[in-house]
Amino acid sequence: METMKQYIEDAEKALLHTYNRYQVVLDKGDGVYLYDIEGKKYLDFCAGIAVFALGYNNKKYNDALKAQIDKLIHTSNYYYNVPAIEAAKKIKKVSGMDRVFFTNSGAEAVEGAIKAARKYAYLKDGTTDHEIIAMEHSFHGRTMGALSVTGNPKYREAFEPMIGNIRFAKMNDFESVLSQVTDKTCAILFETVQGEGGIYPASEEFLKKVRALCDERDILLILDEIQCGMGRTGFMYAWQKYGVKPDIMTTAKALGCGVPVGAFLMTEKVGENSLQSGDHGTTYGGNPLAAAAINIVLDLFEENHIIDNVNQVGAYLTEKLDKLALKYDFITERRGIGLIQGLVFDRPVGEIITKALDKGLILINAGTNIIRFVPPLIISKENVDEMIDILDSCLN
Repeated sequence: METMKQYIEDAEKALLHTYNRYQVVLDKGDGVYLYDIEGKKYLDFCAGIAVFALGYNNKKYNDALKAQIDKLIHTSNYYYNVPAIEAAKKIKKVSGMDRVFFTNSGAEAVEGAIKAARKYAYLKDGTTDHEIIAMEHSFHGRTMGALSVTGNPKYREAFEPMIGNIRFAKMNDFESVLSQVTDKTCAILFETVQGEGGIYPASEEFLKKVRALCDERDILLILDEIQCGMGRTGFMYAWQKYGVKPDIMTTAKALGCGVPVGAFLMTEKVGENSLQSGDHGTTYGGNPLAAAAINIVLDLFEENHIIDNVNQVGAYLTEKLDKLALKYDFITERRGIGLIQGLVFDRPVGEIITKALDKGLILINAGTNIIRFVPPLIISKENVDEMIDILDSCLN
């Protein structure tokens, strides 16, 4: 068997160099722990970037996927399949939305949301020069449409020109949004809690004012819940905390708990007045295997009272991170809700994350100076204590 070093050398020769990877080859997982190929154990506070909500090696999840693999993996969207129909009903129920389109990823869900908004506007006036307002510091994905509404120039500049007619406003600054609105604005798009951009939750006041503006001018409100959704804030979707319902919503990551799935959902009004037969499609989206993952995930969320756990352990994590922030002058702020949290430092955090990895704790950053905490949603208070002990020892 090859050593960790040999595997990493093989990877560096074969894979495209688009990631600066940590020098670890992961092999298996159990609960909230991961193990590398040498058997070293790691407490995981990253969850595959907010994906593995149910933790690793969940028997019911594994068995459901194995059963579907033995039955049928793929057919295409020219035919119906039972898992996708069941998944659509379940996701409608937990989201309160009316129409679902299954995708393979979050970025694809954002692409679909953009197309739906543009088609909605096109059907109203027959023109194609409509504008979308997105937020500075946002992150919506790496494909060209999703990148066009990502509010960080460094991600976009090498790939210009992007899709046109995108304007950027400041998150939680309603006047900034208002100043960007024209008679061509067809949608306002933002993450209910910005993830990659630094763990910035939208304020209730901001959400309500933007919703009222959209209602007044028949502009669509698109909320990106790819990272902050699926129970992570203590509500199935973060907007439910404020009762501000979007016209279109995107979801992914924990929706499949590791199987690549996403979706964009919309109200009946948008569904009837936007994408029609032939306007949008996907070969793999909503196939029986992907839909089986969604079904078992939503079943286990309910069965295991995942959201109750997020509210209890999220409050405990908040309290522990606040204490840590008070202890060290170089930690300037804690931000977040539930189990999507960030500690803001007055310096880069790369070295701290590497030290933590050496000590058996997996963390990730959000920008250069923020440590992001997006653990599996099954974590316990004991897991929080273990994480805090390791992180504290790294900060010392």
